[in-house]
Amino acid sequence: MTGVLEIALLVVSVLIIAIVLLQSNKASDAGQIITGGNEALFAQTKERGVELLISRVTMLLGVIFFVISFILFVS
Repeated sequence: MTGVLEIALLVVSVLIIAIVLLQSNKASDAGQIITGGNEALFAQTKERGVELLISRVTMLLGVIFFVISFILFVS
């Protein structure tokens, strides 16, 4: 049983890495806080379409990762 969970954890880990790399680059916008170059950084913009889907998949994969990790830790 633990062998299957370890493989599932590995697959979920690779999927998390891939989906995070697909997300839009918000870190470069955050770097402009120091220079004051981006007033739209704190604007309340909603994610739509593919960006919303990617965010939700990332959250789901994160939850799955933690659940599998917890199960492996307990057993």
